[in-house]
Amino acid sequence: MKADIDPALIQRFASIVGPAGIVTDVAALEPALTEWRGLYAGCTPLLLAPAETAEVAAILALCQSAGIGVVPQGGNTGLVGGAIPASTPHRPEILLSARRMSSIREIDPVNYTITVEAGCILADLQNAAADADRFFPLSLAAEGSCQIGGNIATNAGGTNVLRYGNTRDLVMGLEVVLADGRIFNGLRGLRKDNAGYDLKQLFIGAEGTLGFITAATCKLFPRPRSVATAWAAVTDPEAAIRLNSEARRLLGDQLIALELINRLAVDLVLEHIPASRNPLNEPSDWVLLLELGSAGSGAAADTALEAFLARALDEGLVTDVMLAQNISQRDELWHIRHNISAAQKIAGAGIKHDISVPVSRLGEFLQSAHQYATERVPGIKVVAFGHLGDGNLHFNLNQPDNMRPDQFTGLWTEISTAIHTLVAELGGSFSAEHGVGALKSDELVRLRGGVELALMKQIKAALDPTGIMNPGKVLSSR
Repeated sequence: MKADIDPALIQRFASIVGPAGIVTDVAALEPALTEWRGLYAGCTPLLLAPAETAEVAAILALCQSAGIGVVPQGGNTGLVGGAIPASTPHRPEILLSARRMSSIREIDPVNYTITVEAGCILADLQNAAADADRFFPLSLAAEGSCQIGGNIATNAGGTNVLRYGNTRDLVMGLEVVLADGRIFNGLRGLRKDNAGYDLKQLFIGAEGTLGFITAATCKLFPRPRSVATAWAAVTDPEAAIRLNSEARRLLGDQLIALELINRLAVDLVLEHIPASRNPLNEPSDWVLLLELGSAGSGAAADTALEAFLARALDEGLVTDVMLAQNISQRDELWHIRHNISAAQKIAGAGIKHDISVPVSRLGEFLQSAHQYATERVPGIKVVAFGHLGDGNLHFNLNQPDNMRPDQFTGLWTEISTAIHTLVAELGGSFSAEHGVGALKSDELVRLRGGVELALMKQIKAALDPTGIMNPGKVLSSR
């Protein structure tokens, strides 16, 4: 049940953002109130979309004085309920969107930096960098709709972390509006700056609980002059781990992405997603998607990758290979990888895990987690895929054919607790790249308690003492 906001207060909000920046119509609000995966549905009296930082500051100052919760929302592509409002009769929560703040403020090709507003679509940022003959490496399946502010707030990972790092590694400076309306202006394009605490890092990955990101200065890189992509069959995860080690040793920073995918993940895409075809003549229980980027022009990357894979075939690390011969074939390979989650959604109810462990222990995790899941729920469908090179795996489980969706999802807490406990025992993290949001806040208490959790709460209390910023997300009420 949503709480109402005094009409006079709504008018004050409207006076800040103007008619184009306020949404109160129930039907118009609906798309912003449901998470992509369907796990969370919320309610709110209104959505505000300011056009500039000063408007954000005025909104937050007014919300703090009125005791109104503020839920930042980017492209609403998150998977842990972090951008869904949960108004109550006692405390309304409004949605605050940066979608009208989408400008690219500056590109400095010489300094290899770009400064953009938080509502800039990730794909638009990538294209702007390319137009300046530069490369912005953050890449994920939702890049056509997600916003850079949300990417930063969740410290998004994606497929290029192996070479370029997480979003945290790509951000050089931030502009952030604090809960009380003050503006932190840290938009500095400096690679060396040791003037006190690195305050921007507090807001990267904080999921909007400490402030509202309005702009960012990000790193750019030289564009790879040649790119090579291949699809390779391996016998098991241990063989993939050995291949990863050899690839990093022999190819160095040319290796951009290394994705591990099991057979069921591929089969689901082939069955449910149009324009999909198996790159290999024979199916394989495990495949790798590799991508190289080289500063050399022409066929430099293809030559390097072909030579490496020929050696891997001779040594038995891979059993079959398809090397993309053109952009169309490269896109077909990434089409499979990027559509696994969409295919799972069509195939039925799922219980999903976004975990990371040391790369050396991925095989151990997969064996133990697979054994647990199949013994706990006979007939369960294990869909495992992810970023082998950085140890991040999406260990997803789809319902058995003989079980109702609600019966299966009713096991979510039990199964996830077991999987996350295994991850912790292996020295890993229960949240690798999707964040904590509402879904995993109890797991943060269970697995990251003590001094670590206490420090998080102290930071939250210092920056948001009235608790208006994304209430109930990341840090639960416990």
